[in-house]
Amino acid sequence: MFSKAWIQLAVILIVVALLFEIPTLLVVSAFLLTVIPVAWWWNRRSLDSVAYKRTLGERRAFPGETVDLTLRLTNDKLLPLGWLSTEDHWSTALPLLNGSLFPSATGQMGTFRGAFAIRGFERITRRYEMHCTRRGFYPLGPVELHSGDIWGLFSRTVTKDDLDWLIVYPQVLPLEALGFPPKEPFGEVKASWRILEDPSRAVGIRDHQPEDSFRHIHWKATARRQDLQVKVYEPTTSQHLVIFVNVATFARHWEGTRPLLLEQVIAVAASIASHGVQDRYQVGLMANGSIPHSDQPIKVLPSRRPDQLARVLEALAAVTSFTTSSIEKLLLAESPRLPWGATLVVVTGVVTEDLLSALVRLQDVGRRAVLVSLEDEPSVPYTLPSSSVVYRLPAKDLPFDESLMGEPDEWAPDVAPPLHLAREQR
Repeated sequence: MFSKAWIQLAVILIVVALLFEIPTLLVVSAFLLTVIPVAWWWNRRSLDSVAYKRTLGERRAFPGETVDLTLRLTNDKLLPLGWLSTEDHWSTALPLLNGSLFPSATGQMGTFRGAFAIRGFERITRRYEMHCTRRGFYPLGPVELHSGDIWGLFSRTVTKDDLDWLIVYPQVLPLEALGFPPKEPFGEVKASWRILEDPSRAVGIRDHQPEDSFRHIHWKATARRQDLQVKVYEPTTSQHLVIFVNVATFARHWEGTRPLLLEQVIAVAASIASHGVQDRYQVGLMANGSIPHSDQPIKVLPSRRPDQLARVLEALAAVTSFTTSSIEKLLLAESPRLPWGATLVVVTGVVTEDLLSALVRLQDVGRRAVLVSLEDEPSVPYTLPSSSVVYRLPAKDLPFDESLMGEPDEWAPDVAPPLHLAREQR
């Protein structure tokens, strides 16, 4: 409200009051010249030592759940604030059950507004419930604080860039509910703790036995001894399950994206990962998608870490529709770096001839591959060996809650998620 006209008016009133001997005008002008400096000083100090803090009841949730949100405003100084307004920003995918979140012009980010009057050294606490409507990595913030003097002549705005993050995992269902067999969904396992051989780690040689494969013959040792010799490999007792997620929903990824199908692919992958951890697999994840502000595929290597499932679900929560490469290129490039004997599960919403050819090549070299297709109708004939494990789970029949499968909003500009596991390098 303040402008230079106020001072000019006060000076004019003083001159008029002195010329015409009007004491009332002299008092009014003196009042103005006294209030304006006080109001200016009050405004300058209004937001000093003012703290705004968010506290989330949970940092991780699943779609459909509610999370407690506590907002705490503290005025840690003697000077009171006659008015203080706040504008906090977060995604409209996290509406409040007991409050209003106003959408922005783009409709992706919302604004939560609050108005307070706060005394000196006072703390105000407000509690809300936040509804998680779909998966994603969501920043809460920044917040803008507006205040000024008690008369409203001056105003001041301070932006606090401190962000809080809420991770909403994909939906997870038991594999039986999705159509997988209740026992050994990834192929026959003779024992819960089986012994495999890793052909990348040869530890010696021995005489050839009739059941040995010709791929394991050590030809140089055979030439020296004039008798067939085979390589002896280092045994391993670990069961590895690596999930390859295809974020492309068309045969040519540049044709666009079907958001619902992509969300179903991610939810199926999350359900497989949860089942694998329960069955004591070392679960890993590869995806030909990326997180925002990145152009590299997502990689979570198999591990025995207690929080491995959380790390996989975090990566799936961060997946976007941006395709970094075709799924068959990722599969062929990464499979040689994975432990021998690992089960490679490909989850895709579209099956192409190139993908089928890549699976055949992997099986020809002894890899164990499983195809999980969400196509309603096959786009190409599934030309795979009879020993292949293939599941067709039509997307239209999956029991996921589609109302919780909207496409995640774009995150705040120039804000990368705090992912400690998005891209693990060997």
